[in-house]
Amino acid sequence: MSDTEDILRGGSRVEKILNEGSLYTGDYVIIVIYFLAIISAGLIAARMSKRSSISGYFLASRNMHWVPVGASLFASNIGSEHFIGLAGSGAASGVAIATYEMNAIFILMILGWFFVPVYLSSGIYTMPEYLRLRFGGQRIRVFLSVLALLLYIFTKISADLLSGALYIKLALGLKGESGLYLSILVLLIIAAIFTIGGGLSAVIWTDFVQTILMVIGAFILMVFAMVEVGGYDGLVEKYSKAEADPAFTAMKLENGKNVSCMAIQENFMHMLRPADAPGDDLPWTGLFTGMLIGSIWYWCADQVIVQRTLASRNVSHAKGGVLLAGTLKFLPLFLLVLPGMAARVLYRNEVGCSDPVQCEAICQSPSGCTNIAFILLVLDLMPTGLRGLMLAVMMAALMSSLTSVFNSASTIFTIDIWTRFRRKASDSELLIVGRMFVVVLLVVSIAWIPIINSYKESQLFHYIQAVSNFLCPPITAVFLIALFWPRMNEPGAFWALMVGFAVGLIRFGLQFGYSSPPCGSGLEDTRPDFVKSAVDKFHYLHFGAFSFLLSSCVGVLVSLLTPAIAEDKLYRLTFWTRFSTEVRAKMEDEVDEEEDETQDKIASTLEEMSSGRKCINLICGIENQADMEDENIKSAQDLAIEASEFLKEDPKYKRLSNIVAVLVMSMAAFIYGFFA
Repeated sequence: MSDTEDILRGGSRVEKILNEGSLYTGDYVIIVIYFLAIISAGLIAARMSKRSSISGYFLASRNMHWVPVGASLFASNIGSEHFIGLAGSGAASGVAIATYEMNAIFILMILGWFFVPVYLSSGIYTMPEYLRLRFGGQRIRVFLSVLALLLYIFTKISADLLSGALYIKLALGLKGESGLYLSILVLLIIAAIFTIGGGLSAVIWTDFVQTILMVIGAFILMVFAMVEVGGYDGLVEKYSKAEADPAFTAMKLENGKNVSCMAIQENFMHMLRPADAPGDDLPWTGLFTGMLIGSIWYWCADQVIVQRTLASRNVSHAKGGVLLAGTLKFLPLFLLVLPGMAARVLYRNEVGCSDPVQCEAICQSPSGCTNIAFILLVLDLMPTGLRGLMLAVMMAALMSSLTSVFNSASTIFTIDIWTRFRRKASDSELLIVGRMFVVVLLVVSIAWIPIINSYKESQLFHYIQAVSNFLCPPITAVFLIALFWPRMNEPGAFWALMVGFAVGLIRFGLQFGYSSPPCGSGLEDTRPDFVKSAVDKFHYLHFGAFSFLLSSCVGVLVSLLTPAIAEDKLYRLTFWTRFSTEVRAKMEDEVDEEEDETQDKIASTLEEMSSGRKCINLICGIENQADMEDENIKSAQDLAIEASEFLKEDPKYKRLSNIVAVLVMSMAAFIYGFFA
């Protein structure tokens, strides 16, 4: 690429794209075809699925094949914020951000080999429900349910909407807010149609189709980007020199020297960074502490992810799903992070700007424009038609994440919260409530758009990771101890959560209650000294490790000081009792609730259904209530044997899955070593 071409790409050509967009008729045709294909796939899956039962709607009748399960795991994880966030972080600091992807491969194996067998044998629908069965009582279940819903609304949904909105805004050349909100509203409504109409089966199958689109589109863009920069060797050489021009650069004083606020780091091709790395970087000590702890929560104890594995036919298909997802997790490094670095080379002034005034003019974010890296690649390098495909891919990522969150949030609300207020709710009522709660989520999400739009894009990815490490380590501690240490009881788990949550809220307040001035602004940092020490010198990944250890100690200590749970109440609820076929003794509150539910189900079956109720049932695909209840009449012993059946594995497939797991983890370790 000549200097003249580089100047053109960094000047009027990119300016035209940023101001006017870059979509043409052929692109819109591709987008329409995409929507028709996805809607058709969702409707077909909805018609074929058994939506009229609780298991059918929320867990796809526990009959999903490992291929769609694995694809759905990957699609649920890779939302539009990954396309923008990973590529943007790659443009800003190199390959270190890919440690999240490599780390996830090992955690997925933990999910498939340790957590899922217990979840399947316990027969649960939600993560709070598991803790309720494991410890008894309701306070832990309700606390986790409310916390999960808040995290979904204010991190998962907001991150997807904000990053997806940024892409749509630039692709269409939108300047006003009305067009932006209209685009988001359309995406939300389509995502909700899949979730309300089809349940988890439709969500998983649309995820499967969209995963194929995401991989193909991102691969094509990677090829275009790498050709432009001269391949891998050319990328490494040119990235080291991809500093923005002085007019686009703000300076800061560091170790007595003036350096750029967006300087290229010498270790940009290394995944392991110094232990004292700043908050916008990833220290190697955090990789094996806070990142590991946060990843265990995300992959092993978060409803959105775990719900996909709970829909598996048996544990063999669950393991196959996590192996496929683990294999696909190698792709973001090559399909997103490296192209993000290529964008820094190709658009060094636009993507690498650090001067607040220039950045505001380029991307309306004075703190930096690295998050437009992936978007610029698409709009500049891709020909007509393929640009439309990539916009479809971005919308696929957004919708996959949204449909996953909607379905999982409705499951948690229906199973864990609604039944607390309506103890006598029938199965058909729960199904209707689950669908209606998706509408509520839509309303809250739309109302939240002006607020999330006020957050600057360059802060969003680290905001999500920081919030996770502030609030989620105590959840990780409770799930891990509950799974492997039968002695832990309800008081221990509850106070572990409360202490960890309180400490996390304090750190959250210090982190976001005080703002530091933008780099290069020349403004004085007026934060108190103790805030600077707690925030700047105590990385959020290190804080996550501290919170985990504190919560674990509290949980163990309180459990040892209070009575233990009887052994016969823990069958199939710990890793050591997962194969048990014994009838599990009920907790006291379970016995009382089951008696109330049995009486109400008998009464509700005898009631004559109103015409309005019949109409709602028809829309939601709910069949006769009596037919639904018949399938649930089984003895306790039959249910215990049926639960253990999920864990039976063909020895041949068991050996094969173990071998593949070792190979996948070995490849991840090799990549760690290569980029260490």
